[in-house]
Amino acid sequence: MLDLARLRALHAVSVHGTVGAAATALGYTPSAVSQQIAKLERETRTILLERRGRGVALTEEALHLAETARQLMAIMERAETELEERRGVPAGRLTIAAFASAARGLLPGALADLARRHPALDARMSEIDPHLSIDLVAKGAVDVAVVHDWDIAPLPTPPGVEQAVIGDDFCDLVVPEGHRLAGRTSVRREELKDERWITQPPGLVCHEWLVRTLREAGCEPDIAHQAEENPTLVALVAAGLGIALVPRLGRGPIPDGAVTVRLDPVPVRRLYALWRAGAARRPAITEAVRVLRAHWAV
Repeated sequence: MLDLARLRALHAVSVHGTVGAAATALGYTPSAVSQQIAKLERETRTILLERRGRGVALTEEALHLAETARQLMAIMERAETELEERRGVPAGRLTIAAFASAARGLLPGALADLARRHPALDARMSEIDPHLSIDLVAKGAVDVAVVHDWDIAPLPTPPGVEQAVIGDDFCDLVVPEGHRLAGRTSVRREELKDERWITQPPGLVCHEWLVRTLREAGCEPDIAHQAEENPTLVALVAAGLGIALVPRLGRGPIPDGAVTVRLDPVPVRRLYALWRAGAARRPAITEAVRVLRAHWAV
């Protein structure tokens, strides 16, 4: 009989693409995942992973077995959901994916609240980009994802995935002290020509929003520095190296050397909680969404 834990490890590699990423999602070490798959290869007498360069690829037999694992996990999820629903108490493992600033600014309090209120619930979080976490929810790799979108860059939700609004995160223009805009009450987007920008790297939602918005306002952004973390962006601004558009969630205090200015109209990104429709009845999910929304409102 095939071991479900080993099948889950294979499924995680098929979803996340690497042994390391699968280990992070499962809460294991990479060596533990490799051992699980090696045992599964001995059980099935089949080669499941092939080395390609520095990574691995699933063989054709592994892809078929990973699909079977997905179906078995879906059956297990339905059984666990029904049992948890009958008990009416959040319980079991709940995996949550959240983007960086939500992981820093929202999830610590929400996770602590869940742990305090529901000792039988084992909630675990991974920091994952919204574009990736939506797909992971759809594939059943995580239970809940905290994601965001912008007014001109909406994130599509695939069929079978439900959502609830958590709240709106407002963004400020952060400029160095002594900058020509530092003493202003508000600034229009058309006034941002000829500025040096500090922003996130291409491919991330914040970067794409900034570039598209400024181009629509007739400005071609001069991006001087790039960093993924918002506190890093603010630190670079405080050093006088440029200006940045930074959301308030998880930003932390503005250091000496930098000030915030209102951009008119105010940029807003909306936060959502996503989960699979088939698991919507699970008390752990409904409670996690409730707690996330409650902590946002505080």
